[in-house]
Amino acid sequence: MRVLAKVGGVLLAICTQAAGATTTFNEVKAAYQSSDTVILDRHGEVIHRLRTNDNVRRGQWVSLADVSPALRTALVLSEDQRFYEHSGVDWRAVSAAAWGNLWDTKTRGASTITMQLSGLLDDDLRRGAGGRRVAQKIGQAVSAQMLERSWRKDQILEAYLNLVSFRGELVGIDALSRTLFGKAAHGLDEREAAVAAALVRAPNAGPEQVAKRGCAVLKGMEIRGSLRARKAPSAIDCDGLELFTRAALQRKAFDTSEGVAPHVARQLARSAKAGFVRTSLRAPLQRFAVQTLQQHLRDLQGRHVEDGAIVVLDNATGEVLAWVGSSGELSNAAEVDGVTALRQPGSTLKPFLYAQAIAERRLTAASLLEDSGAQIQTSGGLYIPQNYDHHFKGWVSVRTALGASLNVPAVRALVMVSPDAFHRQLIALGLPLKESGDYYGYSLALGSAEVSLLNLTNAYRALGNGGRVSATALSVNPKPEFRQVLDPRAAFIVSDIISDPLARARTFGSDSVLATRYWTAVKTGTSKDMRDNWALGFSERYTVGVWVGNASGEPMWDVSGTTGAAPIWAAVMNHLHQAQRSRGSKAPAGLVQTAVQFASVPDTAPVESQRTEWFIQGTQQAQFAMHADAVHASAAARITAPANGSIIALDPDIPANRQRLSFSAEGSNLRWLMDGKSLGQGATLQWLPWPGRHVVQLTNARGEVLDEIRLEVRGAGVKQAQGSVIRTR
Repeated sequence: MRVLAKVGGVLLAICTQAAGATTTFNEVKAAYQSSDTVILDRHGEVIHRLRTNDNVRRGQWVSLADVSPALRTALVLSEDQRFYEHSGVDWRAVSAAAWGNLWDTKTRGASTITMQLSGLLDDDLRRGAGGRRVAQKIGQAVSAQMLERSWRKDQILEAYLNLVSFRGELVGIDALSRTLFGKAAHGLDEREAAVAAALVRAPNAGPEQVAKRGCAVLKGMEIRGSLRARKAPSAIDCDGLELFTRAALQRKAFDTSEGVAPHVARQLARSAKAGFVRTSLRAPLQRFAVQTLQQHLRDLQGRHVEDGAIVVLDNATGEVLAWVGSSGELSNAAEVDGVTALRQPGSTLKPFLYAQAIAERRLTAASLLEDSGAQIQTSGGLYIPQNYDHHFKGWVSVRTALGASLNVPAVRALVMVSPDAFHRQLIALGLPLKESGDYYGYSLALGSAEVSLLNLTNAYRALGNGGRVSATALSVNPKPEFRQVLDPRAAFIVSDIISDPLARARTFGSDSVLATRYWTAVKTGTSKDMRDNWALGFSERYTVGVWVGNASGEPMWDVSGTTGAAPIWAAVMNHLHQAQRSRGSKAPAGLVQTAVQFASVPDTAPVESQRTEWFIQGTQQAQFAMHADAVHASAAARITAPANGSIIALDPDIPANRQRLSFSAEGSNLRWLMDGKSLGQGATLQWLPWPGRHVVQLTNARGEVLDEIRLEVRGAGVKQAQGSVIRTR
């Protein structure tokens, strides 16, 4: 019965393997999966490699032509000397061995490369911990002969080299050569080839045994005349080979990630299988962007800034042409992707706000807004916006307010539009804000929300496309689906403003880094406490977005819009336009150009020089001026700090007689009164506060009240020994 059972098992194995051996070479090659995801640029150039399979280490499939002749010779000599003579089974080797040893697990000499490949291709034929069973060996022999009938010898050897396990997790010649020898398979010399061949025979052996086997392979190669250097077998340095082998076997793996697009690789690896992934990136541009970011951050050394990110988009298609997520080795958080991380955008939201106000015909590019101290009552208290330089410019046009990035006029524009309406506009532009418009309030005009560089850059791309937005793509030749989310006329006017060097001159000067020799529109932004610095803009063909800061959120030191992100933006844009022109888009229908002048009122000069301005049809006018009452009101003396209705809480940890409250005002020849009693004079004043509700008045030399505020001080005052309160004037 045992004999019948064994015979039945053997026959079953033969039938099973006969069916399994019908796999073609092309099917095996197509089914091969590297343990790495390799990112290619749009033209097929490798830009990054990322390991995505932690269970096994496989490199890329290597064609036999790309394997060094030394390795091919060493492997055949070591594993199957009559490989090119037999038809799958080496019957001479079989007959040379005793019948019992032929099927013993320790017998190796009769197993050909083709038979070993059969075991690699079929799980049922794989060698177990106790060796192969008789049925497996017979099936292996049958399968090998069938492979030889349908595969060429070079295909068998190529598949074997790519599928065989060498050592530990290393499978295939690409993983072995790159890990142990730090080179591609085509570069292996005789010594390296001998060690590789020895590892096939004894993958888990120690260095001494591997070197001994490798030395035997080298001697066999020399006898066959395949060594380049003619040496007698006894002259081969086996001791030196052992040292070399020990060093090689200590190398555990080549880098898990290498290249210039690590964040793109990680993003695509989550959705793509291991292997080659073609992207829309441009390899030369990607490398230039990485180098530019790192070089500029090195130039800012000492200003506490170590991170940055860059995105370049194709305006027409939305293809991502460059994606730099961090400064790499310069960063303490290099794995954080600055392209998708959420940060406060600062003034970079202003173009969309003014575009909305212009589209709703609340403002024109020539409308006048007051840049002065403002106190806006909100449900959470008073909101007091300030300009970046803490100076006010007085009455300015919308063109100047946006070009020079003035904060107070932007807040006044948002009062007209409303935070909720502006919030809806930003959502439509592809900026998925987490909170509602009411949550951000009027600070939304100055970028208090959080957005990603990718989404913000794409929103600027929408400006460059006449108010039309579509999704970005990392794939080549996408089919963008555009949606009109901004009035094209308003988008054109705003683009014209942020492309105007004269409009930005009051803040950035007439020759700033933002000026290019070709047409571009650009806006910078800096968030609170210099935590984020931005530069975003577009040309006729491209949109470039740059963020500079710290992934930790820590403030930078003295890094402004023109010293942080702007030089990087300009360098990338100049690189894109080395040999390519850029012209502004044509004005859409429904726009008119009108000559405007800004008339003066008695005792004042014109706010701005006359010019030609763009208007939405029906909103144009030739003259702009403030009412005389508005001019006098803006020039009147007033208290600028503290705000009316302020509540001052004394700090219990600081002695009361050491605490001071600062008063400041605009005007000349000023006198201060506290609860009707003289407090001091001048534009600024320091006051020792005491608890209670107080009325603070500002008067002129004649005692006329010019301004008045009310405030409340809470907490304990300065006490005498008896416990009474000292009230100091």
